[in-house]
Amino acid sequence: MFAKRIFDLTAGPILLLIAAPLMLLAAAAVAATSPGPVLARTTRAGLAGRPFQMLTLRTRPGTTTGRLLRRWRLDALPRLIHVLRGEMSLVGPCALPPGHPESTAARQLVRPGLTGLWQIGRRSDLPWEEMGVLDLHYVDQHWLGLDLLILVRTVPAVFATRG
Repeated sequence: MFAKRIFDLTAGPILLLIAAPLMLLAAAAVAATSPGPVLARTTRAGLAGRPFQMLTLRTRPGTTTGRLLRRWRLDALPRLIHVLRGEMSLVGPCALPPGHPESTAARQLVRPGLTGLWQIGRRSDLPWEEMGVLDLHYVDQHWLGLDLLILVRTVPAVFATRG
């Protein structure tokens, strides 16, 4: 866990700096195309089940901007802030709301991640029920090498066409 946190604290700021211009453009697009706040906050369970307010760019259903932000996962870029704050990790299980049926004690042994086996698998043909199994597999088998592999596979997963 220590090496994973050091990796998050090293790679997280670099990714945040790289993503900052894109986040600003996406935030400007949200502000220009729909009224209301640019950021949305949702309660999620973190390490040991501690709740935190997860930030995402607000995407309004039915708008072209919202569809594009979700399609390219740009709505998730503000979550890099949570990596720096220690509420999330770059790689981990999907961040679920407190009390969610899939939010088991085993999942709470690690920080939720920006990406993970669930996130890269969801753009494939896996059935919905297997997504939670992938998260639990990650909890049991995680190590820094797996994290690096997942990060590398995240880029093509974002660009993959969804059915």
